[in-house]
Amino acid sequence: MSMQSDNTELEKSIPHIVVEIIEYVPNSILIKTIIKKTTGNVTITSMDAGEELAEKTVPFDTFIQIIDGKAQLIINDKKYNLRLGEGIVIPAHAAHCFNATEQFKMISTIIKSGYEY
Repeated sequence: MSMQSDNTELEKSIPHIVVEIIEYVPNSILIKTIIKKTTGNVTITSMDAGEELAEKTVPFDTFIQIIDGKAQLIINDKKYNLRLGEGIVIPAHAAHCFNATEQFKMISTIIKSGYEY
């Protein structure tokens, strides 16, 4: 597996076709920053079939929306099979991971407030 991140923000005041911001790369996970601020960030991720993002927890709520394909998300040992257009909020401090049973792209929005402890 290869993971590549691009932390430069997307150009502002220009329309973008969201699903085309990032491509698929065989045997890889790509992550591109759309907006990155101290109060939160928005990223877009593409995962090739067979890839997975290891289990992690973050101290903030995270909203995920599938914009291409289907994804398997596990939150606190409960599996969710998300389809194109579906979204879900991963609660702060919840253990979660992603499995790509097929290629998929998602937008992730993290709001860094409300859990300062």
